[in-house]
Amino acid sequence: MIQQPPAMRIKSRWFSGDGAPVQKSAAEHGSAMAFIVWRVAVQMLKRMRAADFDIEAGAPYFDFVREVLVFLVVVADRIAYERLVSSRPPEPPGQPGQPEPREQFVVALVRHVARHLQENADDLLGPPPPGEPGHGERFIDLFNELAGHYAEFGAAPGPTAPAAGFQPDFAFVRYLGVRLEPALPEHHRRWVLDQVMAIEAPEALEIVQRSMRELFDPAPPPRRAGGGRRGTLTGD
Repeated sequence: MIQQPPAMRIKSRWFSGDGAPVQKSAAEHGSAMAFIVWRVAVQMLKRMRAADFDIEAGAPYFDFVREVLVFLVVVADRIAYERLVSSRPPEPPGQPGQPEPREQFVVALVRHVARHLQENADDLLGPPPPGEPGHGERFIDLFNELAGHYAEFGAAPGPTAPAAGFQPDFAFVRYLGVRLEPALPEHHRRWVLDQVMAIEAPEALEIVQRSMRELFDPAPPPRRAGGGRRGTLTGD
């Protein structure tokens, strides 16, 4: 039942008019990455539905997306740790009370992902009844809960090219598949792990890894043969 729908294209580079990379803060990178992560999660859901998995519009739709978002945010945080903490020499401490770059990145990433989720869920499901947590708040609560679960998993064994970034191990990705099973009807749950681990997760991870690399290590876009610059990839 494993099927391979078309891949998506995402914009993850910003350049000034002369083609020079535009420097962004860690929080701005987090905001930009939130949009990319949101697009990737929604695209994964669409690909699953195109592969004939019955994910109903409504609550199951957002249950699925919420789980994928947590997974991708955790992966982005692992990549940010490698780029902003473990692989760089110690830097002088910032101003008192000023968060470190990784914390700025992750806080902005989670908050903006929650905002994207809340705006879309409010539009399609309506806001929750008074006194109940909002859709964005539910995502943040789930992230805080599952971040500890994913922390028990590590990187895939074997050498990894530095440019590739963090590559989650088998158990890490399998846990996503297990978490997604309740969002599907029972007769499709037996196929979820195969589809997610063989097709959907590798595609999503490749986009997140590439986007993080291009955000933190921007390079001028390649020139066309005629001398002009090639346009940046977009999600359109």
